[in-house]
Amino acid sequence: MRALLQRVSSAAVDVGAERVGEIGQGLLVLLGVFPDDTEADAERLADRTLGLRIFPDEHKPMNRSVIDVLGGVLVVSQFTLAADTRKGRRPGFSGAAPPAQAEALYEAYLAALRKQAPSLRIESGRFGADMAVSLVNDGPVTLLLEQPMP
Repeated sequence: MRALLQRVSSAAVDVGAERVGEIGQGLLVLLGVFPDDTEADAERLADRTLGLRIFPDEHKPMNRSVIDVLGGVLVVSQFTLAADTRKGRRPGFSGAAPPAQAEALYEAYLAALRKQAPSLRIESGRFGADMAVSLVNDGPVTLLLEQPMP
């Protein structure tokens, strides 16, 4: 699994004219799933996402987690994170998990976030939909997490 995290002041995702997810301060997570990924990977990645200390406090610019700041988490499925761009000019996506597996693990990741941080607002896009994502990147801070770790 691969999660591209962006620390945001706000983020939202729309499907057509419908707003399906929105948060204020927190994390926008673009989530890519690979064929060898498991539910255990989803749970571990959720733990790493929630515990990552990338929010400022009075002492350091990156000292608090999204839980510490009571931020939100907006998760958007992003199969293009599995793109192979080593050859030619057109990315290949054969390394992405099949849709049924990817959706199940996307849902497992969301469930793990909700279980581990029940007091946070956890929002999501709509799996497989054509989505418009808007965000205000705070910092900017953008980090890539992979599970299992390479």
